[in-house]
Order: sequence, then structure tokens, then C-alpha cells
Amino acid sequence: MFRKIMIPLMAGTALSLSACADAADQAADGDSAMADASSVEEATPDIVGVASGNADFSTLVAAVQAAGLVETLQGDGPFTVFAPNNAAFDALPEGTVETLTTEETGMLGSILTYHVVAGELMAADVLSAIEAAGDEGLAVETVNGGTLTATLVDGSVVLTDANGGTATVIATDVDASNGVIHVIDTVLMPA
Repeated sequence: MFRKIMIPLMAGTALSLSACADAADQAADGDSAMADASSVEEATPDIVGVASGNADFSTLVAAVQAAGLVETLQGDGPFTVFAPNNAAFDALPEGTVETLTTEETGMLGSILTYHVVAGELMAADVLSAIEAAGDEGLAVETVNGGTLTATLVDGSVVLTDANGGTATVIATDVDASNGVIHVIDTVLMPA
């Protein structure tokens, strides 16, 4: 469809450019049009930029900043982030987030990197891998060296942490320039 629209648009642009008085004007108009088109296109932000642009990740962004992981998650990647939303952090025992972000930043870094996987795992790839893994589920190694187990429960992807806690994936394939984000409803804990 895009191609069908672009061909007449490009033909119309070529005709209007050829109507210009001289070749110098044609070149200038062409350069200007290309510059205008490139300035309209915005680059997809990195994982931190995507999360920062969504109010439902404000606690996650604050935690990433407190743990000193902003630069890491802005790196080349690619990364897959299973990102707990604000409700997931709110479900932690009272005072946990404050303690982790002010006193236990080492532990916070370990918890956050337990939600990050090296490589870009799109939802369809995760589903296929879970189905191929069978009843045992798919073991997914995180960047902190721990393992999450991904299974299908009633049609939803469920991640089980080292302590038996579970999180359900509630949104998938949020694109970033250096990877992908899948939203989860619970903060997972490493061993």
C-alpha cells in the first residue's frame, strides 16, 4: 500500500520539479525537500527514552537512574526488557522501592538487570520458543546471570523467577532503537 501511494507522489513531485525555471532551482528544491523529509522523520528512542516517555514506567525509570543503569540501557544492545509497570512496583511491600533506590542500590541493580535479556526477543519468537520447549518451559538467561522460566498459562506468557514468583506479560513488542520492551505486572526477584 505504501508503495502504491509513494509512486504517484514521487511522480507528482518530479513533474512539479521539472516545471521549475532552471536546473539550479530544481537542484535547490530537491535538496530542500530531502532536508524537510529527514527532519520530519524522528528516530525511535532507545529503551530508556521509550520508558521515560511513558508515565506508567516512572518508577522503573527512577529505579534505573538510582541504580546507575541509564547508560547501560542506552547502549547498542540489542536488549529485551521485561519492564514492570508502576502498579507492579506499587504491589511491593511498603517502603521497598524507597529502600532500594536510596540504600540498596547494589541490590536494586541486580533486580533490574534480572529483567533484561541480551538480544531482541519479539513476542512471536518467545511464543515459538516456549512451544518448542514443551512442558518444562523456556529457560531465559538474564544479563545478571539468573534465569527466568517462560511458560504459557491460559494463552498468556508467564515468567517465573528463581523464587517461584510469577509475572504475566501484559503488553508486547514496544519498539526501541536498541531492543524491545515487554510490559509485566509484577517485579521479579533474583535468587
